Amino acid sequence: MLEGTPSDPCPCGRPPALCVCPPAPVVDNEVTVLVLQHPQEQDRVLGTAGLLSRVLADARVTVGLSWRNLGHALRLGTQQRAPDARQWAVLYLGATHLDAGGRRPERGSLVALDRVGAPLADQAAALAGIKGLVALDGNWAQAKALWWRNPWLTRLQRVVVVPDAPSLYGSLRREARPEALSTLEAVALALATLEHDPTVRDRILAPFRELIRRARAAGIRDSKRDRRSRR
Repeated sequence: MLEGTPSDPCPCGRPPALCVCPPAPVVDNEVTVLVLQHPQEQDRVLGTAGLLSRVLADARVTVGLSWRNLGHALRLGTQQRAPDARQWAVLYLGATHLDAGGRRPERGSLVALDRVGAPLADQAAALAGIKGLVALDGNWAQAKALWWRNPWLTRLQRVVVVPDAPSLYGSLRREARPEALSTLEAVALALATLEHDPTVRDRILAPFRELIRRARAAGIRDSKRDRRSRR
C-alpha cells in the first residue's frame, strides 16, 4: 500500500488526497542520498524531496542556502566521523559534452564528468567508489544558487543523468529546461546505475507516478501550499 488514508496527515505535508508516502521505505539503498533543498521549494505541492526521503531507507533532506561543508550539510554531530568527500558525488546541473570519440552519452545513463563537463574516460572506475550522492532541490535558478553558495560542492565528483524520457510532471510543473527531471526522478536513475539494479528506479518512481495520477485527476498543478496546512 503506497498511500495513507484520506484522514491521515501526510508526512510530506501534502493534502491527504495527494499523500502517497509509503508506510516504510521501499528501497534499502546502499548509496546515501543527501538532498539540499532551497527554502522556497519546501512548500511546493508536487515537490519530490520529502517523498524521496520516505521511499529511501538512507536519505535526508536539509533545507537552507549554504553550509560549511558536507558534514555540516549532513547535520553530523561533533562526535561523528566526517564523511570522505572523495566518496561523494553531486548531481551536476550542466549538460554533458560529447565524449573523446565524439559520441553522445547513452540515454537513461549516469555519466561522470571532469571539471569542464566532459565525460571521464574510465566511467566504471569513476562511478565505482561513490558512496554518497548530493542532489540540489529547487527550480533551475534555485538549484544554481545552491551550487554557487556552497563551494565545497565543487570538490565532489560531478555526475549527470541523461534522461531517456521527459519528466513525469508533464504540464503540471513548468521547468526552465525541457530535459529537466524532478529531484526524485534524477536520483532514481542515478541510484539504479550506482547500485547496478534497474528495479530501484521503478520502485522509487511508483509513488511519484501515483502522485501525478492523483494530481491530474484532481486538476492540481504544482504551486505553493499554505504553510498553515503543515501545522
